[in-house]
Amino acid sequence: MDVPHTGNTQVKGRGRRGLPRDRGGRCLYGCLNAEVSDYDVPAGIDILRVFCGPDGLHGNALGVVRDGRRHPGRAARQELARRLGFSETVFVDDPERGRLDIYTPGLRLPFAGHPVVGAAWLLDLEVLELEVGDVFARHDGEFTWITARPEWVPPRTLEQYASAAEVDALPAPPPGEGWLYAWAWEEEAAGRVRARAFPRRDDGIAEDEATGAAALLLSARLGRALNITQGRGSQILTAPAPDGTVEIGGRVVLTHHG
Repeated sequence: MDVPHTGNTQVKGRGRRGLPRDRGGRCLYGCLNAEVSDYDVPAGIDILRVFCGPDGLHGNALGVVRDGRRHPGRAARQELARRLGFSETVFVDDPERGRLDIYTPGLRLPFAGHPVVGAAWLLDLEVLELEVGDVFARHDGEFTWITARPEWVPPRTLEQYASAAEVDALPAPPPGEGWLYAWAWEEEAAGRVRARAFPRRDDGIAEDEATGAAALLLSARLGRALNITQGRGSQILTAPAPDGTVEIGGRVVLTHHG
């Protein structure tokens, strides 16, 4: 796969009001689900964008609570994740061992792709501890990779469309119920895919900008490495292994240091 290099895209010092916006309230970084709340981000919470495009833009916004002990109990964590409004918020319960706890605005998850990739980048660790087991990570230039198993991912519909234009034309969200990953080949021989993701779970997230877990499932189903363009321009790379695991990788940018 042809992967362009963009160098260091880390951004720091963006104030305490979540991600920066223009006067119309739109996220300046092009994140579909970044500006979902006017809640002031408390101290101790970093905001990342995970699976950024080759230009360093886009990516899925992620809240990282660096000291999870300050928010004990699932109810308190769920409320904070709801108020932050990101597609996922991850609580770091042990930064040295990489013990993580992941929440959407409406439920707790045993595993999710972009929170684990983001945490691996931020904590600079090679092993992270999740409820599903140990997740191995590696750092390769501007990309951070994790190795995961398809059985860790909750079921979701992977629906193939005839063209990337059909995927682009879908409303957000399309009619129906349940998690939908809509995809089409852009260039099948090269493993290039166009995709969009719709949780459809009534938690305020109409469309997920970049979904590592769904990319993992698609790569496992097709049995091949993929270069996925999702959302407004996010990029996810995948590489299945003979043992049934799949590596998922992408770029990470820090947009707010709490």
